[in-house]
Amino acid sequence: MNYSLKAELDNCYSYADSLDNDGYGARQKTGLKTREMLQFDLLQFLAYLSSSDQAELTLEIKFVREYLNQHFTTDKFRTFKYERTTGDFAVTPPRSLTYFVQGDLARAKVNPRSVYRSRDYVRMFKLMGQEFIACNNMTDDNEIARLTGYCLMLDKYLKSMNLYAIDPSPLLDKYNALPKSASPVSQTPAKSTASERAEPVKDVDTLLEELNSMTGLESVKKDITNLVNLLKIKKLREENGMKQPSVSLHLVFSGNPGTGKTTVARLLANVYKGLGILSRGQLVEVDRGGLVVGYIGQTAVKTTEVIESALGGILFIDEAYTLTAGKGENDFGQEAVDTLLKAMEDHRDDLIVIVAGYPDLMERFLSSNPGLRSRFNKFITFEDYTGDELMSIFESMCSKQEYKLDDDARAYASEYWHDKAAHHDDTFANAREVRNFMESAISRQATRIVSMDNIDVATLETLTKEDLMA
Repeated sequence: MNYSLKAELDNCYSYADSLDNDGYGARQKTGLKTREMLQFDLLQFLAYLSSSDQAELTLEIKFVREYLNQHFTTDKFRTFKYERTTGDFAVTPPRSLTYFVQGDLARAKVNPRSVYRSRDYVRMFKLMGQEFIACNNMTDDNEIARLTGYCLMLDKYLKSMNLYAIDPSPLLDKYNALPKSASPVSQTPAKSTASERAEPVKDVDTLLEELNSMTGLESVKKDITNLVNLLKIKKLREENGMKQPSVSLHLVFSGNPGTGKTTVARLLANVYKGLGILSRGQLVEVDRGGLVVGYIGQTAVKTTEVIESALGGILFIDEAYTLTAGKGENDFGQEAVDTLLKAMEDHRDDLIVIVAGYPDLMERFLSSNPGLRSRFNKFITFEDYTGDELMSIFESMCSKQEYKLDDDARAYASEYWHDKAAHHDDTFANAREVRNFMESAISRQATRIVSMDNIDVATLETLTKEDLMA
């Protein structure tokens, strides 16, 4: 498996989730998560590129299983190819890409210098296609033509939306060494592999502006800004040949669910790349299930694979305390921790690890192993949102999804969120609660208005108190 490609795919999945969370994704309109739509679009893309040769098809099905976790027989994969990739498939942008573009355009209105994730999406498709047609160590003219044509269609779509960025490397440069039929494409001189391509450095100040524009998180914003300022000075001292202060970049994010930990981690990865601390700046998000296997020796292998995919970026381990919570002799969480600690030492110049979870449980996690405590000595605490902040998040979600609150609904919502902030148990999920509340309100509004004779725009966009009340 190409772990750089897997990291690119995981980043696109994470951004797809953020599109749904921010109201730009597919879930609000179709009921299907943007992540699931992206996976299906990739599956169709690979089926379109696939060979008809039995031996090659077997290797391609293995590729689909490894990267997309989808299991096919050769007959079913051929049937899928026939049913899903005929007609105008090759000239129609994937549905999930349209949501990536929608999110980019919406964010560009707020911040014209924002990062265009649709470019990452198209780059990932190109890399995935390259790996796929080379998985049998042989390419032919038909495969190259299909891949090239499809990628040109993706580029043309981004150009039509003013989101296109020129890719500095030729599409198929890594395949000069592979056996193939003679073609003009195969004569392209090799330059660099996909994993070596340079990406533009993002402006750190712009990224900090994105952080500061988030609702709440005042202490988090202060801690991150102070850390970035320290790193800027550290870099200047280095450039002037001076001794540098020792700075631990591994972090503990402690806080309840829905307080923005993953969002801040993703932004911080880009900040570190902009400062030249990380070479790639991707965020690889994982939990216990992504690291631990119930067989002796396998956890270390799986954990190492995840770590390799995160090199050059940030490895974000959510609910990290579950790695050391097991007490039975058949619990292999400690094996994952030991592997992680060794990797943090071996790759200390190009890997940052952030562990996250509930405050009390994270304290127990660090106390379980002296090596953990010595490597994670900086805490950033994510406080629960206040009533005003929860209300602000709710109104922002309404605005993004083109809904408006009438006066009674606004008064009810304000009272509701202030009460929630003041009286909730440990299961309260902050912004996730707001998102669930929003989805329920939209569903109740739809039930209320669907049988009306005349449904105008004002009716479609207005949420009433009745819609908000469970």
